[in-house]
Amino acid sequence: MNYTQENTPIHEAIEYHKNTRVVHFDVPGHKGGRGNPELTKFLGEQCLKADVNSTKTLDNLIYPTSIIKGAEELAAEAFEAEAAFFMVNGTTAAVQSMIMSTCKAGDKIILPRNVHRSSINALVVCGAIPVYVNPGVDHQLGIPLGMGMKDIEEAIMKHPDAKAVLVNNPTYYGICSNLKGIVKLAHEHGMKVLVDEAHGAHFYFGEELPISAMAAGADMAAVSMHKSGGSLTQSSFLLCGKGIDSGYVRQIINLTQTTSGSYLLMASLDIARKQMYLHGKEIVAKTLELAEYARKEINRLGGYYAFSKELINEDTIYDFDRTKLSVNTTSLGLAGIEISDLLQEDYDILIEFGDIGNFLAVVSAGDRAFEIERLISSLADIKRRYSKDKADMLTYEYINPDVALSPQKAFYSDKRELPLVESVSYISGEFVMAYPPGIPILAPGERITQEIVDYILYAKDKGCVLTGPKDMTLEHINLVIDG
Repeated sequence: MNYTQENTPIHEAIEYHKNTRVVHFDVPGHKGGRGNPELTKFLGEQCLKADVNSTKTLDNLIYPTSIIKGAEELAAEAFEAEAAFFMVNGTTAAVQSMIMSTCKAGDKIILPRNVHRSSINALVVCGAIPVYVNPGVDHQLGIPLGMGMKDIEEAIMKHPDAKAVLVNNPTYYGICSNLKGIVKLAHEHGMKVLVDEAHGAHFYFGEELPISAMAAGADMAAVSMHKSGGSLTQSSFLLCGKGIDSGYVRQIINLTQTTSGSYLLMASLDIARKQMYLHGKEIVAKTLELAEYARKEINRLGGYYAFSKELINEDTIYDFDRTKLSVNTTSLGLAGIEISDLLQEDYDILIEFGDIGNFLAVVSAGDRAFEIERLISSLADIKRRYSKDKADMLTYEYINPDVALSPQKAFYSDKRELPLVESVSYISGEFVMAYPPGIPILAPGERITQEIVDYILYAKDKGCVLTGPKDMTLEHINLVIDG
């Protein structure tokens, strides 16, 4: 069947399937919701009837030949990619599949240290060796930036045998590196360019936005459609450019992705792709209008700094995603996580995350003007009630790592446990990260410094949710024996 961008092949097939008189002696066991009335009441009968299993007529995610294949071809067309894969294990699986498709054990990959944990997890699994490029740092905001071209060129010259360069586009805060320049430089040296676009799905469909991975000529991109494209949580796309063996990529995906792909997630990707392709310009335009208004009004409050394109320096901040409402809070004497907690506990407002010095509020076309006003007025009230002297505030979000061992070797090594406060100079055997955003403060194989310990203790004191270590209280940490 010939599909167009107005079609949603998976969604349409499920709707047809729901209206047939098929008797189900297959999984799932709730049998359209009849076997679990409480779940049906919670999610709705139509949702449970759409939670179906792979069949000959509904295709199979691990080896699609009909409707899923058609939906993936439509996605590739929409994103101007050579191939697209439906990912139901989140963008985490897409990032890991990119890395594992291009790097084997012992291969080097150049990447910024402020990557999501999924990238370093992939190195633990496949045994690739990281070559970290320290991102720029804005000392006023205390945040990591993008990668400078000179730093990437230096890494390439020192490690000409590296297989790939990985780039964030954008970072959690909305900052973009010179992606087109990086692609050109990497390709000149025979390296692939992999792009983590967890926060950049809208780049493909809006105007006045940073360049997308596929438009920049990147080889692969992991795109969180659920973050800014309107699909269900955990659903993403993996995109491939020219020269990528998509058959091999599917084999890599199938090493870790579930064999029981959720049709609810796939249908949501199908519908979201259609919506963004047909209406993306209007959706992004409305998002920009709301975000720009919120930024202007928050800056008028004083104390807060909602930053934007004025930061651009054409290097470590090559471009900025203006849909991101990233706000620095240090002038108020309050950590971003403290603002986040106050908004939730006292004002019933949930934002994406708060860290040591900033918070991020995700704005989309699904927001309404009165909700933006509620956020602004709540921030004004927090300033009036809680602001204080900032003398004791930490002012950084990034610490240059001292990499002593590969992530895989450290993670799988024999370990011993010591109190965190006694761990200085030892090599970490596990992750420590604030989640969200999920950027490791410490990764396996990195030497622990007093600065790192102080940062972790400060983050704990401010209420950051720290994940990764075996000891969930983070009183103790696992260290590499003989490290």
